[in-house]
Amino acid sequence: MKGNLLLFVSLLAGILVGMSGATPQWLLNPQLPMLLLELLIVQVGMGIGSMEHLDRLFAGFRWEMLLLPVFTIAGTLLFTATAVLLFSGHSLSDFLAVGSGFGYYSLSSVLISQVKAGVAGSAAANQLATIALLANIVREMVSLLSCRFVAHRGSGWAAISVAGISSMDVCLPSILSSTGNKRYMPIAIFHGLCLEVSVPMLVTFFCSVNL
Repeated sequence: MKGNLLLFVSLLAGILVGMSGATPQWLLNPQLPMLLLELLIVQVGMGIGSMEHLDRLFAGFRWEMLLLPVFTIAGTLLFTATAVLLFSGHSLSDFLAVGSGFGYYSLSSVLISQVKAGVAGSAAANQLATIALLANIVREMVSLLSCRFVAHRGSGWAAISVAGISSMDVCLPSILSSTGNKRYMPIAIFHGLCLEVSVPMLVTFFCSVNL
C-alpha cells in the first residue's frame, strides 16, 4: 500500500512540475521513454532469471497450467471491453490496451505512452497512459484488499486470477495465507510470469489497431 501511495504522490508531483514550467529540457526528450522502457524490460528479464527455484518451476510445468493465465487474460479483456459502453472519448482498443496491463502499471503505462504516440499523438498517448497507470494501480490495491474474501468465497484459483501479475510477488503472501495451502505457489508464480510476458505483446497490439 505504501508503494502504491508513493506512486500516486510521484504522479501528482510530476504533474505539478510540468504545470510550473520548471521541467528540465532533457526530461522532455521524446527518446527518453523508449530508453526507460528498454531498461525496464531488461530488468523484468533479470528478475525472472534470478528467481529462486526457477528450474524446479519449469521442470514441474504441465500444459494445464496455461489455462489459468489464459482465462485471466480472456476475463480481464472481456470485462474491460464493457467500459466502452460507459465512457466516451476512447475506442475499444484503447480500453483493451489499458486492461492488458493486468496490474503491471509501470510497464503498461510507459509502453502505451510510447506506442500510442505514433498513432494518436503525444497528448492522447499520455492521457491514456495516465489512465492505464491509475487503473492498474487500483487493480493491485483491490487484489490486496479482496484476496482473503475471494479465496474464501471462491477459491485459491480465483484469488490468483484476480491478482493478475501480482500473483507472483506482491499478492503471493496473501494468497498463500488466505488459502493455507502452499500447493498454489507454483501456479501463482507461473500465472504471473505468463501475464508479464503477455503485457508487451497485447499492449503493443491494441495500441496499434483501431477497434
